[in-house]
Amino acid sequence: MNLKKKLTAYHEAGHAIVGLHVPEHDPVYKVTIIPRSKALGVTLFLPESDRYIYSKQRLECQLCSLFGGRISEELIFGKEKVTTGASNDIERATQIARNMVTKWGLSDKLGPLTYSDDEGEQSGGGKSKGLSESTTAIIDQEVRRIVDINYKRAENIIKNNMDKMHLMVDALLKYETIDTDQINDIMIGNPARKPKDWS
Repeated sequence: MNLKKKLTAYHEAGHAIVGLHVPEHDPVYKVTIIPRSKALGVTLFLPESDRYIYSKQRLECQLCSLFGGRISEELIFGKEKVTTGASNDIERATQIARNMVTKWGLSDKLGPLTYSDDEGEQSGGGKSKGLSESTTAIIDQEVRRIVDINYKRAENIIKNNMDKMHLMVDALLKYETIDTDQINDIMIGNPARKPKDWS
C-alpha cells in the first residue's frame, strides 16, 4: 500500500475524530485524501452559522482539532515518521494560542490586557510600546501552556477512539472521500456505507 496515502488518511482522520469529540466545534461534513492545491488531503468543517466572536472553549476546541493530524501520525507511525504535513496546522494553532494571550485577554496569568511584542504595533492603551523580557517570557509560557493542554487533550481523544480512527482510515483508503453519511456510520462503530456516487 502507498505509505503516503495511508499517512494522509490517518492525518485527516485525526483532525476529524478530534473535531467530532470536542464541544463547540463546527460539524465535520467531508474528509478526503484526494490532493488539493498543496494539501495531500482535507478535512472540511461546516460552520452552522456566521460567527464574529468566539468563546475560549471554542478556540481551545479548534486548537485540539488542529493538532489531531500530527498526533495521529505519531501514534500510528512513530515519532521518526511524523511529517511536515502539519506545519500549517501548527502555525495556525500557535497563532490562536498567542492571540488568546496577547490580544483577547484569555490568559488567567496575564489578564484582560493587550500585549505587543513589536515596537511598531499598537498596544491596548493605543500607543506603541516594547515589552520587557519578563513579560515576553510569561507570554511564551502561557502560549506553551495553552498549546500543551490542548495537545494532550487531543491525544487522549484519539487514544480513546482508535477503533473509529481505523474505521475512518479504512473508508478513506477505499473511497478516498467520505461525507456525513459515512462519518455517521463510523461514529456509531460501523463500517462506512458506500458513498452515493461511488462505483
